[in-house]
Amino acid sequence: METLGIIERYRDFLPITEKTPLITLKEGNTPLILATNLSKKLGADSYEIYLKFEGLNPTGSFKDRGMTLAVSKALENGSKAIMCASTGNTSASAAAYAAKAGMRCIVLIPSGQIALGKLSQALMHGAKVIAIEGNFDDALNLVKEATKQYPITLVNSINPFRIEGQKTAAFEIVDELGEAPDYQFMPVGNAGNITAYWKGYKEYCDKGKCVNLPKMMGFQAEGASPLVKGTPIKNPETLATAIRIGNPASWDGAIRARDESAGAIDSVTDDEIIEAYKMLAELEGIFCEPASAASVAGLKKFLFQKKLEKRIVKLRIVCILTGHGLKDPERAILTIEKPETIQPTLESLNKIL
Repeated sequence: METLGIIERYRDFLPITEKTPLITLKEGNTPLILATNLSKKLGADSYEIYLKFEGLNPTGSFKDRGMTLAVSKALENGSKAIMCASTGNTSASAAAYAAKAGMRCIVLIPSGQIALGKLSQALMHGAKVIAIEGNFDDALNLVKEATKQYPITLVNSINPFRIEGQKTAAFEIVDELGEAPDYQFMPVGNAGNITAYWKGYKEYCDKGKCVNLPKMMGFQAEGASPLVKGTPIKNPETLATAIRIGNPASWDGAIRARDESAGAIDSVTDDEIIEAYKMLAELEGIFCEPASAASVAGLKKFLFQKKLEKRIVKLRIVCILTGHGLKDPERAILTIEKPETIQPTLESLNKIL
């Protein structure tokens, strides 16, 4: 059976026409995995915990959902080039879809603040990558100025087509569970994704595809938590590079998702993120990038603080894992115990085992 990309699968829910070219790498259709071992570890007997592993999209992150639509619409509108600011995943996705569309791609990154796995993707796909002396917010401001001056399409999440594409992950969750989850835990950086999921759940319910809406639980890294602190952070710091953002472009959308769903936006420390990152790999066999693990770190925090409601029937929780661990291999090497070197003899092996 042919695999459909998100535009083909959810055409009736997307702002496309017969004239929209289809630029797809067959994104979407990512697995929703029941996390039985993690549930036991967290003592979460009252809940069913699922992991939506977006790291299995074509370029290894959820960004592909929005990029397929943003690039398709850019091409439809006659654009010859796209541009973005990025901490990594957006650059990889934009470069890949631009290559597929035969378009030019320009990427602005914060100098020295992008994981090599992501940078290598953008370069391999032929993007023009420019490092700036500043952070992500500085890069995005420059992209906004440049795309106003030149005939280049901006493809960061302030592009509404990005949000339209990313909302399809909510559709997939409902399609698989038969209903929306009770809670959704997810990382928050530029806040486009939490905005998109909430939009998706509401639209699906409006069309009778679900009855209930989830509580949206967003988590930022403690050193990059402007939504929690209520003010932009000039120099955000966290090892979770994908969410190292001090002034989210979709700030209002995130707050709206939190308030309308009676959810929460909170923060977790880098130590909590790394603990969750290792737990997912060791307990569930899922290697996600550090920022992805903020969702599980947040779940653990709320479970231990007893902030989640309980019912007789198990509540369903979905944690969004936004990117693959191979996006940031340096962090994995720094986190794990290094391999031991032995002589190639059974005696040496027995001593280790």
